[in-house]
Amino acid sequence: MTKSVLFVCNMNSVRSPMAAAILASQAQGALRVDSAGVYEGGLDPFVESVLGEIGMSLGDYEPKAVSDTTLDGFDLVIALTPEAAAEIRRFLPRERIEYWPIENPSDVRGDRNALMDAYRSVRDELRGRIRVRFPAFSKAP
Repeated sequence: MTKSVLFVCNMNSVRSPMAAAILASQAQGALRVDSAGVYEGGLDPFVESVLGEIGMSLGDYEPKAVSDTTLDGFDLVIALTPEAAAEIRRFLPRERIEYWPIENPSDVRGDRNALMDAYRSVRDELRGRIRVRFPAFSKAP
């Protein structure tokens, strides 16, 4: 049984903290959930905006690198980028790693509405994948 989950992306600024916030909110303390990046980035303000739309927040979360994380402390690591998957495979057996290819919304160009739509799309994809992977913690949409 999975008791702890770590989400990993490249910079720990968009996808992995968003995924961790969603799962942590749904699990309500039943799972230990965290996130990290291959490299430590800075938080992206669009993440807080799109999480706020669904009543969630990153709170006082600070980005961190995989090198600052005790990987053995997690039952499951979910890599959200190819780079993150490759990095995690250097340290953990494959059976403890899942790979979810999630697009980077910060690659989208356009006005604020286009950017917000890209971030919402990632948020909603993560919510859907989390709902399927962790059905015990799923809430209605």
